[in-house]
Amino acid sequence: MSSENATQLRGVALALAAFGIFATHDVLIKYLGGSYSPFQIVFFSVLFGFPMVTLLMMRDAKESNLRPVYPMWTGLRTAATVITAATAFYAFSVLPLAQVYAILFAAPLLITLLAIPMLGEKVGIRRGGAVLVGLCGVLIVLQPGATDLTWGHLAALVAAVTGAFGAVIMRKIGQQERSVVLILYPMMANVVVMGAALPFVYQPMPGQDMLALAVIAAFALIATTLLIFAYRLAPAATVAPMQYSQILWATVYGLIFFDEGLEWATVIGTGVIVASGVYIVFREDRGGTSTTTPVLRTRSRVGAPSVPRVASLLPKGLRGPQHSQVPDGADD
Repeated sequence: MSSENATQLRGVALALAAFGIFATHDVLIKYLGGSYSPFQIVFFSVLFGFPMVTLLMMRDAKESNLRPVYPMWTGLRTAATVITAATAFYAFSVLPLAQVYAILFAAPLLITLLAIPMLGEKVGIRRGGAVLVGLCGVLIVLQPGATDLTWGHLAALVAAVTGAFGAVIMRKIGQQERSVVLILYPMMANVVVMGAALPFVYQPMPGQDMLALAVIAAFALIATTLLIFAYRLAPAATVAPMQYSQILWATVYGLIFFDEGLEWATVIGTGVIVASGVYIVFREDRGGTSTTTPVLRTRSRVGAPSVPRVASLLPKGLRGPQHSQVPDGADD
């Protein structure tokens, strides 16, 4: 085996480990969600995450202020992050883990759609068809008309949409904004908004549950750090599909800890969504089909508010080239 292949395999292994830790992170959210409001869980997990993320922000030695270069886009991204955190945490609390992942896996498909108006992306018939097929997979999971849709399903859908929206904004402004701005604003907003809601939903927490919140923050930071190293060792097209391994963890964890079965609709729908997402990733990786590669350049997962998006911590050279127009007629 060549040294290059060995390096890429290490990147894949780190990505698999990262998403396994994220899945364990979500188990703790579901455990706490049985007793506490998602506002309370998000508030304390972000609060515990601040000291750890501060260590990462100390690496930004640029002498400048914290005013964003793009205030409107930064504000929209911050709002999207707050909404994503609350809705994703709520969905994990009330729905089976595998079902939440199946819906959140629609985010890359939505990123492809949102990149059309926001990044000027040209989506050809192949990627467009893959998006439509993937969204059909979401309908298979939800089974509208055949099953009762709950607030949890709506929350997961909202998290997928707002997570995708925030990811495309990150793709749009990430080259120009300082990492510390991209990191600090969403975390501060989560603390302020969730803190404002806290007096209305707060439930006293024993020490073991407070410890679980600290572990959530630590797991998110560890997983994010592993993803950063994974993207430095292996191409994005190799690392990105590893996120779908979370469905395997969700199936095992759901069965062991929450006595959750796996419905055939979830299995089939997830398969359709994953196949569509992987196809889009590899289409974007092909030269000449896209210059914005919105999915490939989105390097985080939905619903981890206690740490910043991976892209904001990567060197700018790894964040991808600035968005630009694709030549007319590109059939991707």
